[in-house]
Order: sequence, then structure tokens, then C-alpha cells
Amino acid sequence: MKVYKTKTAIVIEKENQFYLCNDDWDSFINDDNLFQKIEKLMQSANTIEDGNKVIEEQLLAPVGSQELWACGVTYLRSKQGRQEESKGAGGGDFYARVYEAERPEVFFKSTAHRIVAHCSEVRIRKDSTWDVPEPELTLVVTSSGKIIGYTIGNDMSSRSIEGENPLYLPQAKTYDGCASLGPCIYVTDTPLDKDTKIYLEINRNNQKVFEGDISISQMKRTPEELVSFVYRECSFPTGCLVMTGTGIVPGNDFTLKTGDEIKISIDKIGTLINIVK
Repeated sequence: MKVYKTKTAIVIEKENQFYLCNDDWDSFINDDNLFQKIEKLMQSANTIEDGNKVIEEQLLAPVGSQELWACGVTYLRSKQGRQEESKGAGGGDFYARVYEAERPEVFFKSTAHRIVAHCSEVRIRKDSTWDVPEPELTLVVTSSGKIIGYTIGNDMSSRSIEGENPLYLPQAKTYDGCASLGPCIYVTDTPLDKDTKIYLEINRNNQKVFEGDISISQMKRTPEELVSFVYRECSFPTGCLVMTGTGIVPGNDFTLKTGDEIKISIDKIGTLINIVK
């Protein structure tokens, strides 16, 4: 089933039927038994006829007071990309080491006000010359550390800034319009299949300029492992969203431009679309 956050209510979709829920977003999502709660709710809730219209006109990013964290170098292609962009600064060895290390790279990405919704504008930094989207399976995690759902994440990143010096990572990753989430949270009582694929398509002037895909089975670490490190010594009273890293990295000759359309799709979850501002 899919859960959408809108301006007026929570919308639940299952088998092309839509249900409204007026609960507070944070308390509704932060529930270790969310799947069972929604199943019970749908037994008594009335369906609505204009669910698609409500979602289209009122959709928000599926985040409230939760923090968004991110993990890096979780795919081999990401390790190679980070090494390529930082070799001139002598930082390539850091990425090779973290790929093999017990402790993964995890970092704070954003709070809600810098995250945009499906069909909204993401940004590239004005002081950056090399920018890419990073399509990522994003975990929805409760305050207890349980993964209760999944969404699509667009982790906008400045390769020129991070490549200049790994210590510039926060500037390369965190700024206004630096991330997008959505369009929904896919809630399931079983983990996503390891054959689940992530797809990235970038269009410029109505022409496709990049496409790629990867299976989440190519992740070096499990979602549970990544969550365990994010939650070490950190508490999240309303839960957390965790981006799991990217395995799709455009070549060194590619950079985003204003007006580009970014389309990220993940099996069973849907498609997240953003325009670069």
C-alpha cells in the first residue's frame, strides 16, 4: 500500500482505492506496526472518489519533523565515482577505505524545509560547476529503529565541491532544495525484494541525455546495517528517513543544467520527478 502526505490529509492507496486519514503525520508514521494499523483503518474508513486529484493538487514531500540522513559509497560504482572526482585532491583513498570498512559513511542530509516534493524544483548550487542527482532507495524508520516503509530519494550533490576536498561534504550535500522525496511511502510487512531496481532518466530540452539503472542487490551493505549505524548514539523522537546511497553515477563529462528534468523510478514505489532550478 502507498501513503501520501497532502496539505489537508493523509491519503492511503491500495489496489486503486483511496482512503483519507486525518491523523497527525509524525505520530501516524512513527509506528512499528504501521502496516497492521493501516490494514485495520481501511476496514472502517470510507473510500474517496477523487484520490488521484487530491494527490495531484495537494501533494507534499512525505516528511514531517523527521531528519533526513544519507549513506555514501554503498555501491561499487559510487566508490569509483568518488575516487575519480577526488583524485586530484588526494582524497581517493578515503573512499576506497570506507567501502571496505566495517563502519559505513553516514551523514546528516537535511531537515524538512530544504526537502521538496514530487514535481517540485530541486537546486544546484551557484558556487558549483559539476552537479548530479543521486537516485536512492530511502528507508522510512521509526524512533525504535524499525524500517516500516520505503520512498524514493533524489540526493542532489555537488561533485566539484566534494571532489575538491572531502571535508567539504556538508557544503556539497546540504543547502536549500538539496533533496526531494516521494511521491509516497510504500508500506509493506516484508522487506523489498533484492531484485528491486532503481532507474534514473535525465531529460534536457525534451531529449534524453542520461539513463541508467541498478538493482538494490548491488548494495554492499544491508538497509538494516545502515540504519544501525545512523542510530548509534543518536535518537530520533519522530523517526528518521535514511538514503541508502547511489549506484548510478553519470560520467565525468555530465553535469546538470537549469531546466533539466530528473525522473527516478523504483519498482513498486513509483516515480519521483523534479525540475532543476
